[in-house]
Amino acid sequence: MANIEAVIGLEVHVELNTSSKLYCSCKNIFGAEPNTNVCPVCLSLPGTLPRLNKQACYHAVKMGHALNCRINRISRQDRKNYFYPDLPKAYQITQADIPLCENGYLDILVDGNVKRVGIERIHIEEDAGKLIHDGSDNTLCDYNRCGVPLIEIVTKPDMKSSAEARIFLENIRSILLYIGISDCKMQEGSIRCDVNVSVHEAGSPVGTRCELKNVNSFSAALRGIEYEIKRQTEIIGKGGSIERETRRWDDKNGISILMRNKENAEDYRFFPEPDLGTIALDEKEIAEIRENMPELPNKKMLRYVKEHGLNDSEAFIITSSPDKAALYDECVRLQRCSIRSAANRIVGEITKFMNDTGKSISETGITAEELCEICSAHEKGLISSSGAKTALEELIAHGGRTEEIIKRMGLEQNTDIAYLSELADKVISENERSAADYRNGKKSAISFLIGQAMKASKGRADPSKIRNLIENKLKKGE
Repeated sequence: MANIEAVIGLEVHVELNTSSKLYCSCKNIFGAEPNTNVCPVCLSLPGTLPRLNKQACYHAVKMGHALNCRINRISRQDRKNYFYPDLPKAYQITQADIPLCENGYLDILVDGNVKRVGIERIHIEEDAGKLIHDGSDNTLCDYNRCGVPLIEIVTKPDMKSSAEARIFLENIRSILLYIGISDCKMQEGSIRCDVNVSVHEAGSPVGTRCELKNVNSFSAALRGIEYEIKRQTEIIGKGGSIERETRRWDDKNGISILMRNKENAEDYRFFPEPDLGTIALDEKEIAEIRENMPELPNKKMLRYVKEHGLNDSEAFIITSSPDKAALYDECVRLQRCSIRSAANRIVGEITKFMNDTGKSISETGITAEELCEICSAHEKGLISSSGAKTALEELIAHGGRTEEIIKRMGLEQNTDIAYLSELADKVISENERSAADYRNGKKSAISFLIGQAMKASKGRADPSKIRNLIENKLKKGE
């Protein structure tokens, strides 16, 4: 077959962290007992009327600014008509032809190069309920989630691989956390996406797309993309053609399953929502939201790579959390240690702690001042690399002052030449075979001898000094 290329677009659904739901005063919370956080409005009982949550609109505008969108000062809401058992009124209030935000973009780093992904639109809409299958033939409905405010971020079909989609989704998640409009807890369904995939032979027109629904994690989205590329490529390879389909992604079995064919906008019978008025935003409020935007993670990443010499992976790990980026920026501002040392510790021990415990940096109490003290102590040779790691782990776990931790845990490096010389003699005499290997030209044997010295000194021997002493003694035949 000729070279096959993929075209990928994403529809990212984000639950907003407003206090109440989108059209009623029910609390916007997760984890309540089924059907306990509902009211006549979100249950769509006859005679009820929705009332728009103003904060949800501002959250959408904030994301619009973050993604370089044009903000429509005048927009409206529409009814999207379709039947699902978890949508009690059999239609969803959303935005069809006039969204709050449109025509934006996001620049991401892919293999060291900047790639621009177009954003077609960002609109607000209400979430549906949740179906619970009890293991028999019964399906139960929990309507607590009905009316939870969402934004939907619709990209242009600008991505070519699952790797690009992953980077885009990770950047979107980081931005949402930075601007504080969603908790992004994927295990609670706070951020989900639908995937559109098509394939075509290089140089030929773009192929017919298929949409994957029910994609509940970024990793599942990537698996779904790769499956669809393979499935569609095999169909084309056998002389078949791709039909416009909506498919359900079954992540457990790693396959997509046909749900319905040729679904188009007209199938939803959109029409203006008669119970809600036009959304009219104040220009001054739009400008104030823009002025109060923080530096965003994708821009931080580019700055860290260009100005600080970090690689793509390091910059992404640090900027993936507002906490980590703030800690790093403060270390850079203080200038009490090298940028490289601070970056290494944040990418290493601090990220591992956050991943293992699920805690944020603010929950550990670690400060930039103490992190700089640890990095500086290592740079000055006062503690070894392993000693710095131990000190930092203690600081993260229990707090305290770096100087006190180093003394209490006996982490100071021993730089006394007499002690180190005696230690070198001891290591050489106890490891005659390795010493002979080094003298016979096997230079890698020195690493074993140094390791034995560090073990004997419980990690307190100065590594560079003990290396020099061992090497000099072996060269002199001592």
